[in-house]
Parts: sequence; C-alpha cells; structure tokens
Amino acid sequence: MLIAEELFLLLRRDDGKPESAMAHRGYGFAAALLTDLVVAGRVTLSDDKDPRMSVLRAGPVGHPALDAAMTRLEARDGKKLSSLVTDGKLAREAELAEALRAAGVIRIEEKRVLGLVPEAYPVVDPEPERRVRERLRTVLLGGTPSTGDAALLAILQGLGIAPKVLEDEKGVLVKKELAQRIEEASGDVATGDAVGKAVAAMNTAMMTAVILPIVVSGS
Repeated sequence: MLIAEELFLLLRRDDGKPESAMAHRGYGFAAALLTDLVVAGRVTLSDDKDPRMSVLRAGPVGHPALDAAMTRLEARDGKKLSSLVTDGKLAREAELAEALRAAGVIRIEEKRVLGLVPEAYPVVDPEPERRVRERLRTVLLGGTPSTGDAALLAILQGLGIAPKVLEDEKGVLVKKELAQRIEEASGDVATGDAVGKAVAAMNTAMMTAVILPIVVSGS
C-alpha cells in the first residue's frame, strides 16, 4: 500500500468523514505522494535547505494517483519542495479514494444535496488501517521505523494533528514527548540514503507550509 493511501485511511474515520477538521489536508497528500515517488526512484530531492525536485524517470508509474502526480511533477521539474507540498494539483485525493475502493478497503458515497454534503469514504475493510496503526504504535514505543512509518509520522506532525490522529497509539506520551519521538523516528531514517533524507526534508517543508501562513496572518 502506498504511503499516501495509508495517510488517506489515517485522516478518515471509519464512517468516512475526516478524522480532524483541517485546512491543509492536501499538503499531506502532496508530501506523501512525493515520498512515494522518491521511494519508487522516479524523482529525487537535492541536498539544499529547501530541496529542489528533479524527475529521474518520466512516464506512468501504474497507480492512478502516482501517474497524475508524475504528470504534474514533470511540468514542475526543478521546483522547490516548499512550493510542491502546497500544490493542490499534486494532492490526488480522488485517485487515492478510487484505488482504495477498487481494493475493497473503502466505498465511495457521492456528494448529496447539490454538493452541499461532501463525499464520504466509509471503511469496508478495517484491517489495512489497523495494521498501519499497529506499526505506528510500535514505533512510538521505541521500535525501528520503516521509511513509510517515518513519513506518515512526519506528515501528521507537520500538519499539527499527530496528537489527535494518534490518540490511541501514542499511549502515555504527552504532546511534547510525542513530537520528540516523531523527530527521533524521522532521524532514524534520515541518515545515509536519499529516501531517508527526503522524509526529513518533507517534515520541514510541511511544518513551514502550515505554520508560516498562521504567523503572517497574526503579525
């Protein structure tokens, strides 16, 4: 399962409604899809403080969300990561939903009341999300994270919703301790390979994208 698909499940309750009201959910999907494409060896990030994305291999990947994201990234080759995580055309939520529906994980309830009631994605098979949450619980308790685990935790922290979404998985960790453990988990995969470095860079870009507009509006 893609990191982006796992994020989709974490951000939705079993009834298909959003887990937490938030304005920047799309940033999370953009970051997750970028990470999936780094893992797939289709794009890479430079070592700059605000990395630039380079396309390594163009063309379809074989997943509707990744294919759509690749098309967008090919048009934005060389752009900075900070501008990519806020690019709504990378946040392919509809394609992620369709892929999960085809896999029998969710069903899609179309918009109702002339579009005033948004789409919902009720869970049909809870097992995939259960496995994701169990992995994250293990990491938060001190286990070694996979790249996907570290990416999910970094994205949730960057969006500012980790304590809410991981309420059961965090155990006795308070907000500050949870943030510290997520930072440690990101660091565990950030040394050495390009994928690990991408996770760390994504965390920084996410937090900047979410926090900076709040600071500016409050100044």
